[in-house]
Amino acid sequence: MSRFINITATVLALALLAPAVQAAAPLTNLGRPATTKEVAAWDIDVRPDFKGLPKGSGSVSAGMKVWEGKCASCHGTFGESNEVFTPIVGGIGPDDIKTGRVASLTNGKQPQKTTLMKVATVSTLWDYINRAMPWTAPKSLTTDEVYAVTAYILNMGEILPDDFVLSDKTIAQAQQRMPNRNGMSTKHGMWDVRGKGDVASVACMKNCPVEATIRSSLPEASRNAHGNLALQNRTFGAVRGVDTSKPAPAARIGAAANAAPAAVVAAPANASAGMALMQQNVCIACHAVSTKVMGPSFVQVGDRYRADPTAAGKLIEKVKNGSSGAWGPIPMPPQGHVKDDDIKALVQWILAGAK
Repeated sequence: MSRFINITATVLALALLAPAVQAAAPLTNLGRPATTKEVAAWDIDVRPDFKGLPKGSGSVSAGMKVWEGKCASCHGTFGESNEVFTPIVGGIGPDDIKTGRVASLTNGKQPQKTTLMKVATVSTLWDYINRAMPWTAPKSLTTDEVYAVTAYILNMGEILPDDFVLSDKTIAQAQQRMPNRNGMSTKHGMWDVRGKGDVASVACMKNCPVEATIRSSLPEASRNAHGNLALQNRTFGAVRGVDTSKPAPAARIGAAANAAPAAVVAAPANASAGMALMQQNVCIACHAVSTKVMGPSFVQVGDRYRADPTAAGKLIEKVKNGSSGAWGPIPMPPQGHVKDDDIKALVQWILAGAK
């Protein structure tokens, strides 16, 4: 209702100002209507009733190949890894698939909530993978690859059988087996304009109380477990982030400091080309310059390979096609989306000392 009031007030204000606007010089060069193709490129959302879902299909077996090549390095071979991101698979059983309500969400037997425990609709899973994965190259998966890897995730959760082919025609069958399909309420204002509001508050017009203190924090032991989070945001859109390599502030961060989302930490103007490429291609999500994060630091890599005359070729191959076992159990996914010249420049920068 408040939105309607604001819109109405705006329209009335514009009507009162109409004579002044008409008297001004006509405005030109303000753009053009978006084409049908341009609108379609942005209109990619998929709804719970599967409206917006593109035609396509993918088998569980095809999804396993996509998973192993582009997903397992962050989510683990079976989707249960907690090393990089919280687990996708786990915490559900046959009874949950029958009832459509995950018991461990309420009985406390699974303290860590996995994706398949929480998500109520297959469309949510499909849509997120389509928009945001893989981590280093969002929207690079084909439609059939998204179907396939979604099918494989549901197969790892023992929701879909090994021979299932997920498609725009069969996705409703998968929805009927989602373990938490009955766990989402739609009887509120977010889903129904006639429903009860999601929140209740009293508007304050005079002598209002001081702004409430809102904070989020990490346990001290977890704060910098995987390196500085401020440097690990993807270069897509505006993001927030704090320097987790420093102690948490004792007092609330000022409202002015948080007035707008902070941009991704950018390389200083005098930074080397290698440093800029490292940030541009989000290498810092897994690596740091001089300290080990999930992968080795660039200084460590340079120290190990610098004396090898064939090192440049080896490292270029590892970056482009991925590798595993050289620095621990976490594999490095292929970085085929990075330009060959950029990979070569990054490798040269690393072997030169990463400065």
